[in-house]
This record gives sequence, C-alpha cells and structure tokens, in this order.
Amino acid sequence: ATGAALRALTNSDLHPIAQLSCFLDSRAANADVEGRGLKNTGGYIFYDGNNLNWLDPSKSGTQEYLGGLVKECASMGFDEILLTDVSFPTEGKLNKIAYPGAGMQESIRAFLMAMDTALAAYPDVELSVELPESVITLGQDETAGLVLSEIAPLVDRIYTETTEGSIPALEAAVEAAGEDTVLIPELTAIPAESDQPYLLTEPS
Repeated sequence: ATGAALRALTNSDLHPIAQLSCFLDSRAANADVEGRGLKNTGGYIFYDGNNLNWLDPSKSGTQEYLGGLVKECASMGFDEILLTDVSFPTEGKLNKIAYPGAGMQESIRAFLMAMDTALAAYPDVELSVELPESVITLGQDETAGLVLSEIAPLVDRIYTETTEGSIPALEAAVEAAGEDTVLIPELTAIPAESDQPYLLTEPS
C-alpha cells in the first residue's frame, strides 16, 4: 500500500520532495565508526550535548552511504532531494571533536559535490539544502562549518525557517552567493504575496 501511494504521488503533477537528514545519524555513525563516524580527540565516537552521534562528512563512507540514499530517493521518482542536518555539531564539548584535516568548510563542500555526483544519472532531480537563517544573513557559521558562498553554488535551492518580512533580504543574499540558486522560505502561515514558492510548516 505504501509503495502504491508513493508511485501515485511521484507520477502526479505535484512536485514531491524527499527530505533526507544527513550528519545527525547516531545509528549509522555507530554502525561504522571508522568509516563514517565523527570521532573525538581520543579516537572514540563523539557524543554531542544531547548524547547523540554524528557522521563525518569528510569520510568516503559517509559520502557513499548518503549518496546511496540520495540515488535511491531519485530512483523512486522524487523531483527534489532536500538535505537537512548538514553541519558539524554546535552543542557539547566541541573542543573534543577530531575535526577533519581538510577543514570543516571544505569537508561540507566535498560532501555536497559528492551528492551532486550521486545524482548524475538523474539530471532533472534538484538538490537542495536547509540552512539556519543566520547563516544566510551573516554569510557563515564557523562553529557549524557553514559558509553560504561555498554552499549556494552547489545546490539548486536553499530552504530556511523565517518570516515573511525577512524574505527579500534573504533572497538577495542567496542570489549574491549563488546566481542560479533559489531561496525557499519555510513559513508557519501563508504569505500575503504567494507568487513565489514557499514551504508551509507547523509552528514550532
């Protein structure tokens, strides 16, 4: 029944989006600590402030694992893949993280390039990423390893939780960082000006 419903959705005139949580994945990190897990400076799996484990985006195992999921979603007929939880941990004893030698920003950039490569056989499928609003307004978050100018050119759309009044400034920032990249605001109410695409979410 689930498969039939999914086929009906992906074969419709709608624009189905597959949301894929990326680095905050305790199960996958623990399943292959050496190949995928983000470690601490002692050589063991890192635990954040919520006692959760993360994937290391610089590791080939992480890229292969998530790239496989991206391809699977594309093969199921989704028109867009929305990547969430794309950042390094921002809570807990961050000084204990064994950060990748290539650097956080370059590791995330390499990860997004790998996801784009994973979709090579599906050129019509859009690749998107969700970012905090502060990353768009400030241009970066050093703790999370996020830099808008590095990320925007690698994706088709950037999603962010915001309010209607903030949309023009956010659109301008995204356009400046990635000429062909589109901002998709995540709103809790239908905007007065609804000609542009938006995502309606439940109030947090």
